[in-house]
Amino acid sequence: MPGLWRTDDKPAKRLRAILFQGIALPITLNPLPAPHAFPSAFNPSTDRGHFMFSHLDPVFLARLQFSVTVGYHILFPAFTIGLASWLAVVEWRWLKTGNPVYEEIYKFWVRIFAIAFGVGVVTGVVLSYQFGTNWSVFSDKAGNIVGPLLGYEVITAFFLEAAFIGIMLFGWNRVSRRMHFTATVIVAAGTLLSAFWILAVSSWMQTPAGFFEGADGILYPTDWMAIIFTPSFPYRFIHMVTAAYLTTGFVIAGVGGYYLWEKKHLDHGRIMFKMALILIAVTAPLQLLFGDLHGLNTFQYQPLKVAAMEGLWNTEKGAALRLFAWPDEIEEKNHFEIKVPKLSSLILTHSLDGEVKGMKSWARADRPPVGMVFWSFRIMVGIGLLMIATGLSAIWLHLRGKLFSTGWFHLWCIMMTPTGFAAVITGWIVTEVGRQPFVISGILRTSETISPVSATAVGTSLAAFSIIYTFLLVITIGYVLREIAKGPTPAGPDVQPAVPEYFSETETIHPTGGENA
Repeated sequence: MPGLWRTDDKPAKRLRAILFQGIALPITLNPLPAPHAFPSAFNPSTDRGHFMFSHLDPVFLARLQFSVTVGYHILFPAFTIGLASWLAVVEWRWLKTGNPVYEEIYKFWVRIFAIAFGVGVVTGVVLSYQFGTNWSVFSDKAGNIVGPLLGYEVITAFFLEAAFIGIMLFGWNRVSRRMHFTATVIVAAGTLLSAFWILAVSSWMQTPAGFFEGADGILYPTDWMAIIFTPSFPYRFIHMVTAAYLTTGFVIAGVGGYYLWEKKHLDHGRIMFKMALILIAVTAPLQLLFGDLHGLNTFQYQPLKVAAMEGLWNTEKGAALRLFAWPDEIEEKNHFEIKVPKLSSLILTHSLDGEVKGMKSWARADRPPVGMVFWSFRIMVGIGLLMIATGLSAIWLHLRGKLFSTGWFHLWCIMMTPTGFAAVITGWIVTEVGRQPFVISGILRTSETISPVSATAVGTSLAAFSIIYTFLLVITIGYVLREIAKGPTPAGPDVQPAVPEYFSETETIHPTGGENA
């Protein structure tokens, strides 16, 4: 293998590029490591004890470690953001109708929410520490801006969630119904607020504004409103939140479809299925619109990323849309292209003859890993189109009165259950890998922000994180599948504490939990 990294022949270079594009994960923090990071000789006798990692580039390993940890972590917020809001709607429906099925559905899904939320917190804590352990130069130079934003997320969102999630999880029959509902709404708002601050940080790194760079190389804030509300932030925030809602919608639709397919928990399955598909039918087409607006914003502020997404090497007027291609970074061209003439220009410039810059307009050293961005974008868009088709099919079946009796559609929704997670992961790959080789676009290169750590130290912690995170993911999935197999349980006697007078002047709470307004 060492000979592969030293050789200059084209096949070896291609293989090297493919290998690195294949093993990177979302939010990869640097483009391909330099060949000099791989020495020409390796002596096991002198490198005993750390031979697995000592011949690798610490920057590459640090990037891969951050990618692995954030790749696992993002699965949980992407689910809990939408699930918290959906639980608030379910509890509102129970309060409004008094139907015990809604109560049973809430108690079923809140158990799943609890484990997902807990694992999300645990996996998220590690990310903050990595800024200090692996990326201390980044923390030093950008800490004046990134630090306060992450602090706001903890002070506002995390503390808000922590204060009320106990009531949400354990307050049933211990607080009034309205207090419990209020706690659910606050936790849902907290998840959205958390997404707000995290995406503010990420958006500032994509389209930095509101700061100046001092003579010491440190970035200093000058306008916090400009820092928070960067040009890309509104589009990225709404796009991500909608993706979270779709992720939740397809999980719930899959579970509801499973119950209908298996003909058990039918009352619960029908409500889950219908509510989830209403969410999907509304948000999936909206996500296409939000994605288009986000793409136009990216075309304006990060045209190189768009060129990589489109697989466009040369600047073209009337640029074609590449449906399929195999980008070749060595020869700077695509193989096996299938394209639609002028469609890319029409989408990006709203003109059939609009000009779209190709990647050759930028130096090689400034380009992201093209193949990874190109294919991730197509997977994300393909999943989005399947989601829209699912929503349209649900509307068609509902109008025919066959939504709950069409077996193939129930099976289809079961198969679509994990697609939201796949779309989120590939979307983050496009966003974060697409801005490489910069950790802060146009300001700070990722290779300049690594801590003075050895490859052995980073590689060892990478292996440990990979094992532990995989274990956590397997345990979490196993727990969720067990809960799904068990299904909702009948609600027992629901004795609620008295509601203070200032909540309602007409509500009477009966010993059995019934309400008369």
